[in-house]
Amino acid sequence: MRLQFVEAGEIVSTHGVRGEMKVLPWVDGPDILCEFDRCRIDGREYEIESCRVQKTCNLLKVAGVDTMEDAQAMRGKLVELYREDIDDEVIFAAELIGMEVICEGESIGRIREVLDYPGNSVYVVKGHYEYMIPAVKQFILSTDMELNVMEVKLIEGMRSDEN
Repeated sequence: MRLQFVEAGEIVSTHGVRGEMKVLPWVDGPDILCEFDRCRIDGREYEIESCRVQKTCNLLKVAGVDTMEDAQAMRGKLVELYREDIDDEVIFAAELIGMEVICEGESIGRIREVLDYPGNSVYVVKGHYEYMIPAVKQFILSTDMELNVMEVKLIEGMRSDEN
């Protein structure tokens, strides 16, 4: 199911005296946040005045946050992106939770969790059995966000209770 907002990171500290905030990104990399013109913090929309990468974090400056004190008040809050500003082909893990999974025309359950591993993500599907399905093209045949359905190919060893 498509979300209205996507959590992009957390404000962890201030930077300087002009209202810049240090954001720990939760998306694929810190440079992604720099591609947007607006964000949402604590339920309020902000225009992004500047965003730059510093090591593994972002230094974010938004309109209306102009002092160190203003930025300090934002500490611990989440930075969200508007889903409508993001390419439709990009699918976030949070959007997959609850999606029905079908194998050979039959439902095997719903995605309950997405595990991130260095090589690829793994979808935990729970139904009558539990399955661990690697998020790679050879096993994920199709994903329909409108119908909230994913079609997969299973092989031996994906079912958790198999020997």
